Amino acid sequence: MRIAYLLADPGIGVFGTKGACVHVQEMVRALRSHNHEVTVYCTKRGDRPGRPETESVPDDLADLPVVVIPVPGARDAAAREAAVAQAAEQMARLAAADGAEAAYERYSLFSEAGARLVELTGVPLAVEVNAPLIEEQRDHRTLHDETTAWSATRRTFAAADVVSCVSEPVARWVARVEPSAQVAVIPNGVNTERIRPQAEDQAGQATRPFTIGFVGTLKPWHGTEMLLRAVATASGREPGGWRLEICGYGPELARLRALAEELGLEGTVHFLGAVPPARIPRILEGFDVAVAPYPRPASGEHYFSPLKVYEYLAAQVAVVASAVGDLPEVLGHGSCGLLVSPGDVDALANALDQLARHPELRARLAAAGRAAVVAEHSWHRRCAQLLTMLGHRPQAVIPG
Repeated sequence: MRIAYLLADPGIGVFGTKGACVHVQEMVRALRSHNHEVTVYCTKRGDRPGRPETESVPDDLADLPVVVIPVPGARDAAAREAAVAQAAEQMARLAAADGAEAAYERYSLFSEAGARLVELTGVPLAVEVNAPLIEEQRDHRTLHDETTAWSATRRTFAAADVVSCVSEPVARWVARVEPSAQVAVIPNGVNTERIRPQAEDQAGQATRPFTIGFVGTLKPWHGTEMLLRAVATASGREPGGWRLEICGYGPELARLRALAEELGLEGTVHFLGAVPPARIPRILEGFDVAVAPYPRPASGEHYFSPLKVYEYLAAQVAVVASAVGDLPEVLGHGSCGLLVSPGDVDALANALDQLARHPELRARLAAAGRAAVVAEHSWHRRCAQLLTMLGHRPQAVIPG
């Protein structure tokens, strides 16, 4: 089946470095592993439009057909919103002309690409929803035409055969927005073939410091500040010293660097910056513990389905995470990782301290986590769920 992957969000390049880019690439791999042909229609290839040096194309996706409909640089929110809508319309027409037999759309503000493609061709449509984007845009960025945003969102949800939501809170939001939507909860997953545990020689483990890691965009709701404070508290008890590696980029970077200096962590914290997805498995190999330190949500529910936690588990690294959203369930309520109260710096420091002192506990949690994601959380499995709901029998070819 020829599937059109519609990606109208101007902030996501199919070969960029954000977690959302990983999500796009893994769904493409999973659809191809089920023997489908995929063409991506998007607004840019890399992190920046028209800049090939910001693209990180994985070898196995080098042959992926990608059609770029650029969103011109806009002076303000109003112009940008109109440009996205125009690009989405063009995507639908191109996909129809290319003979798409089904469509998969990552829900994007002001895009009606999927709904238009259904109108033009009658193909089945699956829509993936990762967050209540209208509220996010209104609360954290700039939203000019909220009326049109709601209208495009309702039309997209109503046209879809399946609206795949990454969490129960997101599913409830979709149902409130468009009661006729065919809603399903399909959390994020991980490619358990791309990210695998690597045996490290004992000499290497003995010579490097106890290493804690974080992977993700540096935004306030990821709780990276809490991680710095916890490491400052806990590492002070450890005469041998610790190492903290923060892998990611974002608007909080300057503030986090200043906080690390204020806490006296200059020699402990290493900011690795934005890293292409292909390098992530190698970085995870160097972690003894990986952390998802989400704070308590300021309002409402925690609706994320964190890719990072699935990747930590696939790499067979011991995990410490805040007990928010679906993380207690993902971590087997403590059997696959330690859970701490969100926002509790002392609890996080104590968990890190416990794992530093007990390597056998780290090994047990890490092995249980790897086994859980292989059994239950692969992208291949997630894609099979979606294809079944879309009315197409999945064809298992490549696990992972």
